[in-house]
Amino acid sequence: MDTLNPDHPPLIMTPADHTPGVWKFWGTALWGLLIFVAMFVGQVGAILLLVVLRGIPINMASIQIVGSEPQALALSVTMGLPATLVAVWLAIRIKKASFVDYLALHWPSWKHLLFGAIGLVLLVVAWETMSRGLGREATPGFMTDLLKSGRDKGAALLLLFAFSVAAPMSEEVLARGFLYRGWSASFLRVPGAIILSSLVWTVVHLQYDMYFLAEVFTIGVWFGYMRYRANSLWLTIVLHALNNMTAVVLTMWLGS
Repeated sequence: MDTLNPDHPPLIMTPADHTPGVWKFWGTALWGLLIFVAMFVGQVGAILLLVVLRGIPINMASIQIVGSEPQALALSVTMGLPATLVAVWLAIRIKKASFVDYLALHWPSWKHLLFGAIGLVLLVVAWETMSRGLGREATPGFMTDLLKSGRDKGAALLLLFAFSVAAPMSEEVLARGFLYRGWSASFLRVPGAIILSSLVWTVVHLQYDMYFLAEVFTIGVWFGYMRYRANSLWLTIVLHALNNMTAVVLTMWLGS
């Protein structure tokens, strides 16, 4: 029999390698751009829907008018979340990887949560102290006006959900989730991934001036470090949500 003949060894079927892959530098960059576009389309699509439902002309003027309303803005920010999740899921699905593992959607320990929160508080207090010393406002003026207008027009809870739940989840899934995961596996390694993903996250906030952008960047670096230290995206989502929620609540109800 051939199976017993050393000149004709038995055919051994080697299973194909189905090890899940990771998008590296350029793949992560390109998919990151597509994910950002999806987020933007989801947000603008919500405004366009409101324009159509109101039966007003579809033009830039109408979009700007409707988009400046607190309720509409809250809906816009919220609708960016499902669009982001779908785009990220597709990118990870193509690599045949686990959505949970790829994004490190693991619950952190209480030690990491406490450590991350303390570091965030110290960082925010440092920036707050610097702002007061320089005679600057601690919150961008247009955000203060928006939040207080939303409170007065009955959109407080909608804005609170948008900025404290939807926005943190969308931004963290993109920055500390997808971008960090791919770039940390590339030539950038962990330090480069933290810096570059923080820069991208900062660019998302270009509505702020350079001073507030510097604050956003430093907070992003801290989130990136905690993402690395705890190997948990849920940790940065919670920290981001707590930071935004505190700012929204203080501005709406306790700010001068």
